[in-house]
Amino acid sequence: MRTKNRASKVARSDLNLATAGSPNRTWMDVELAGCQFADVRLGQRLCKLLEQMSDSPGSSLPLACQDWAGTKAAYRFFANERVSEEEILGGHFASTRQRVASAEGRVLILHDTTEFSYQREKGSEIGLLHRAVVGKDWKGRLRHRTIFGLQMHSSLAVSTEGLPFGLAAIKFWTRKKFKGCNALKKKVNPTRVPIEEKESFRWLENLRQATALLDRADRCVHIGDRESDIYELFCAAQEARTHFLLRTCVDRLAGDGNHTIADEMKRAAIQGRHRILVRDKSGEASEATLEIKYQRVRVLPPIGKHKQYPELTLTVLHAVEKGAPKNREKVDWKLITDLPVQSLADAIEKLEWYALRWKIETFHKILKSGCKVEEAKLRNADRLVNLISVCCILSWRIFWMTMIQRSVPKASPRLALTEAELLLLDQLVETPHATAKKKPTLSHYLTKIARLGGYLARACDPPPGNMVMWRGLSRLTDIQIGFAIAAKLVGN
Repeated sequence: MRTKNRASKVARSDLNLATAGSPNRTWMDVELAGCQFADVRLGQRLCKLLEQMSDSPGSSLPLACQDWAGTKAAYRFFANERVSEEEILGGHFASTRQRVASAEGRVLILHDTTEFSYQREKGSEIGLLHRAVVGKDWKGRLRHRTIFGLQMHSSLAVSTEGLPFGLAAIKFWTRKKFKGCNALKKKVNPTRVPIEEKESFRWLENLRQATALLDRADRCVHIGDRESDIYELFCAAQEARTHFLLRTCVDRLAGDGNHTIADEMKRAAIQGRHRILVRDKSGEASEATLEIKYQRVRVLPPIGKHKQYPELTLTVLHAVEKGAPKNREKVDWKLITDLPVQSLADAIEKLEWYALRWKIETFHKILKSGCKVEEAKLRNADRLVNLISVCCILSWRIFWMTMIQRSVPKASPRLALTEAELLLLDQLVETPHATAKKKPTLSHYLTKIARLGGYLARACDPPPGNMVMWRGLSRLTDIQIGFAIAAKLVGN
């Protein structure tokens, strides 16, 4: 396996602070202010690339750059050995830190892994993902096809209301060969393999990197799915003096070692019930009633590692749906955390925090469906990683624009838009009579952008989603370019 593990530099972003009051600054100025390159021209090229790609999201590089000179410069930037995800995302990490520092309350760090697949005749320069079954031969034997691609483990910082502050850590890696894990388990006990030798070590690396970036470790709560149920991760969080809330799938030894966590939770009493709204695969909503249990448990380290890691006292929380739904899977969440849960309200709060984990999957969806990074034709993994890193900034921007309307709708529109954009929106989209006499807010203008993207803004419509906002921003950018050209023509 070829591993790229570069600790991201967090530069003090003096330019961020210096331009904070400037009405002409753009969001790109803020996100790239903390970037540090070996050559200042690389930083200028990144700024130009980000501007071009934001003008034409999801388009190929030739379409975004518009000419051969610009396209060739983009290819050279992504292929440059002095350019990596560390340099590209350095400014964004610094901005994430500033946004978190200016916010109050808990900060949730959502962790998840996604993979990007690419169709190549020879994918050795990209790496391997897995083998897929494509049918059977004439003898009835299964036929396999190798899927090429790379993997990304990202950590997204969000508020408890779901507003994305930005990425706090990221790690890319590829595989040179398949390990045959299922066959290996017959010979080697996985729990006896050092965590540093496993791919799952990325969970510990990102936790440490994100905690160090955001400074206030006690404010952070790291959230992950069942893949994050790693005892070494629990200990790493304790060492970093931060907190975690993870979905558990391992029935660990508990108490005196003669029983497990599941045995203790069977004896635990139901502390209350809570109703939530659940959607099935088709998007149909239904109400589910959860029976909630929680209990403080003494959890023991895995067998074979009891000398390396200490025993921990953690809170286990079970939320199981009462009854059996017809058209979807039953809600059955088993969570484990180092945070205290002393009441039903505390338990419901933790469930709501874990429910926000889907935000990082939405972020990954924007990367794939909006930026279409899997359609890129770059040759090797290093170049693709650089491209994806730029698209991560774009994906965060559109996600932030969508969620800030829901989190702080009454904020000033200048929080997200320039004066030129506000003037254009007033001319392009008519203000409803009901809000014409009121002071315009951020929500007011973001709805106008969504209407440019096809949002109808009827009273019964839900808030605009990511793709509608994406289309609206793209159209607004095109109109800005046309307006600038028209102004020059009139001036001449």
